[in-house]
Amino acid sequence: MHALQYEITLPADYDMGVIRDRVARRGHLLDDWDGLGLKAYLVRERGLRGSPVNAYAPFYLWNTVEGMNAFLWGGGFQGIVDDFGRPSARQWTGLAYEEGAGGRPRFAVRRRQQLAAERPLAGVAQDAAARARRLATEDGALLAATAVDTSRWELVTFSLWEHETADAEGDLFEVLHLSEPGRDRIRRGRLW
Repeated sequence: MHALQYEITLPADYDMGVIRDRVARRGHLLDDWDGLGLKAYLVRERGLRGSPVNAYAPFYLWNTVEGMNAFLWGGGFQGIVDDFGRPSARQWTGLAYEEGAGGRPRFAVRRRQQLAAERPLAGVAQDAAARARRLATEDGALLAATAVDTSRWELVTFSLWEHETADAEGDLFEVLHLSEPGRDRIRRGRLW
């Protein structure tokens, strides 16, 4: 599993209806993308649910590097570049993935944290897998994933929820659409 996210911070007075319309018109285009586990179309709106900014921040879990590369280099990503410029696309290597019992995804939580240099990496990975397991068992959780960016030693924990009172720390996003052509093929449990 590979995680990918780009976050486009928009002006404070930006009409977020433009993003909502964009997702309504284009969201289905990745509903059958080869190699994609899932894409959550995420937004934050300034002043709502504690958000200091307006942002469009899709989050991806890829089953294959080929699928991710086909998206980035084969045209799928070009629509974002054409409309908003080329954002930085962060990538993380998967550590763990767990499914929950929740229903329709309405909210997502993303938590990024720097890993302390003095902590043994095996313990960090074990704790990340345990966190994903714990989150996935919470009321309303649909899934939880953890991944690491080894160039920055940054851990990201991503979870989807059916309600905004998610029992998870981090940035809260609204889910506008979920493309999940290969969600059933994302390997569960720890990924090492």
